[in-house]
Amino acid sequence: QVQLVESGGGLVQAGGSLRLSCEASGSIFSPVVMGWSRQAPGKQRELVASIALGGNTNYADSVTGRFTISRDNAKNTVYLQMNSLKPEDTAVYYCNADYMFPRSNKYWGQGTQVTVSS
Repeated sequence: QVQLVESGGGLVQAGGSLRLSCEASGSIFSPVVMGWSRQAPGKQRELVASIALGGNTNYADSVTGRFTISRDNAKNTVYLQMNSLKPEDTAVYYCNADYMFPRSNKYWGQGTQVTVSS
């Protein structure tokens, strides 16, 4: 069974930085896509950034230029470097890992809280 373990959330002042990590374990296959989504109170979950196995990345407009997603394929770990944080970035951040083998499936982490104070 695939498990995703996230770390790195916390409380930071506006303008500060945080780095989130998420390690996927439990499969002999590497996820084809890994990413981060977030959900603020009273709002729907939204995609923040994703990265494919080959390195192609995708970002939400609201974080472009401030956040950087990367992955270590040998460790099946994805990172999200968040700079110039704003209070509106406050949310629970969820890691996801999408697999094609042995069957198509999407897994989610438990979530990590990021709070940005003004």
